[in-house]
Amino acid sequence: MSEPIYMVTGASGQLGRLVLTHLRRRVPEKQILGLVRREEDAEALRVQGFGARLADYTDRDGLNDALYGVDRLLLVSGSAIGQRVGQHRNVIEAAKGAGVGFIAYTSLLDAQDSPMMLAEEHKATEDMIDDSGLDYVLLRNGWYSENILASLQADLKLGKHFGAAGEGRFSTAPRNDYAEAAAIVLAAGGPAGKIYELAGDTAFTLGEFAAMLSRISGKTVDYVNADEIAFKAALVQAGLPEAFAAVLANSDANAAEGTLYSASKDLSGLLGRPTEPMEETIRKALEE
Repeated sequence: MSEPIYMVTGASGQLGRLVLTHLRRRVPEKQILGLVRREEDAEALRVQGFGARLADYTDRDGLNDALYGVDRLLLVSGSAIGQRVGQHRNVIEAAKGAGVGFIAYTSLLDAQDSPMMLAEEHKATEDMIDDSGLDYVLLRNGWYSENILASLQADLKLGKHFGAAGEGRFSTAPRNDYAEAAAIVLAAGGPAGKIYELAGDTAFTLGEFAAMLSRISGKTVDYVNADEIAFKAALVQAGLPEAFAAVLANSDANAAEGTLYSASKDLSGLLGRPTEPMEETIRKALEE
């Protein structure tokens, strides 16, 4: 019996690169493939000792070829918000046609019931995977700590962190924790049908985040709360595309209602250790 082949899509992205790093600690490099869109990214993977194949989520024929011989697939959700349902359908159908035996998908916390704009495409993708007949696991990722730290330098410069989450609590973990969990599940290959609600062990409000940042950096940072419309306008003014600003503002507004809080310990259970607290992630970010 041949050794199983593992593939990580979006392998040049922030999450995909980390998954590969953790996966190589669990399975031999020769059994790992990364799916990327550009030849330079493929070459970078090969230099690191991984196999690489080229295909875009929009390229159905390319996906059919790229997924040939793959046994266990991690579908990292695409970044093109508004286009992901069609893109993910291409990957799922190609996986089924290529005889992939197992697929794991990076979804969103409580995707089937979440009111967040971000949840719509994840819910549709989960439904397609369920209908595909493939063995699968859903990795419903909560909020990345890095999402909140994206404005770190501006926060420190202005002495303010802006948001629309009110007193809503965020159960975050760094991207690396989610990536390690994905590698663990992909290497294990199951159990089929399992749904993991993945979130950090500790939760905080954005006001508490601002207090943490103030304490660790030695600079006073206050949390400034706004409504969803005003926060979106501020993000657009800061240079974000309007559609992306709308998604971020909507996510914050839903967090005010508890959407990004979870008491689930699925993530630390998979990791076999506590998730990294926001304080530690802040310290690492300040050292960069």
